[in-house]
Amino acid sequence: MADHSSEHHIVPVKYYIGVFLLLMVLTAVTVFIAKADLSKHWGPLNIIVALTIAVIKATAVVLIFMHVRWSSRLTQVIVVSGIFWLIIMLTFTLTDYFTRGGWPTTLGR
Repeated sequence: MADHSSEHHIVPVKYYIGVFLLLMVLTAVTVFIAKADLSKHWGPLNIIVALTIAVIKATAVVLIFMHVRWSSRLTQVIVVSGIFWLIIMLTFTLTDYFTRGGWPTTLGR
């Protein structure tokens, strides 16, 4: 019979507190960026900053709360390949969206 016992990593509380503080600070920065109009000077900077903050927050949650940082290489490869697959699908979707013409310019008219 196979031995399914595995060693689990115990995450120190300081990691949870650190990620919590990081998430709170980045949430405050997101609210500030949403209220500031950066696009009038630098183009689509609001969406770029907001998405960058969202990626940082998601990465912290996945690495610490989902224990991917301490998981096996196989789990890490599967997480990275899932992200890669998501990027491929979003690229195909956006390519299709931007190559279509004839979209209405106003709604309800």
